Amino acid sequence: MAERGRPRAFDRELALRRAMEVFWEHGFEGASMSDLTAAMGINSPSLYAAFGGKEALFRAAIELYGRTEGSLTARALREEPTARASIEAMLRDNAVAYTAEDKPHGCMVVLAGSAYTTRNTAIRDFLIEARRGTTEDIRLRLERGVTDGDLPAGTDIAGLAAFYTTVLYGLSIQARDGVCYEDLLRSIDTAMSAWPARDESAGSAMDSAARSR
Repeated sequence: MAERGRPRAFDRELALRRAMEVFWEHGFEGASMSDLTAAMGINSPSLYAAFGGKEALFRAAIELYGRTEGSLTARALREEPTARASIEAMLRDNAVAYTAEDKPHGCMVVLAGSAYTTRNTAIRDFLIEARRGTTEDIRLRLERGVTDGDLPAGTDIAGLAAFYTTVLYGLSIQARDGVCYEDLLRSIDTAMSAWPARDESAGSAMDSAARSR
């Protein structure tokens, strides 16, 4: 039998998830310490002891988001067979996540630092670097698409990566503004119509060369 009066063990991962949800909904600036401690079920001294303060807690929450709710982009870029399929899956999968009824709408990395003061430029810069990392991941996947032959050799990879990153982040802002999933899909369809056309003559030459081997 458990000892009577013994305090319940602190579940750090659960408390961090609750903090993530508060930051995701209200942003770094909008999430007060009382909001965080109430959601996490701990007092302020325990929060500082476990996480080191609000900024460190936020960084930990962003890391948790990246390996849980925010992992769809990495999965699409890693697992889809072509560059086009990767980008389309990235956009469509995130549109579903951004409009889920049981979670805050939009992307935490895009929205949680949208309002900041000069006292919190470190948070701003931290999120900028996270978003730049996503652009770089997209660029690398597109570069691989050129190597694999599913993108034309002369494709402006940097420009295309910036374009689809902008679409991805725009979907997040629209979702937070209440735009419905079906309307996000229409935006995605339009964005995918801008995909560079494959050079069919080059593709035919490659196919003929492959058949003659």
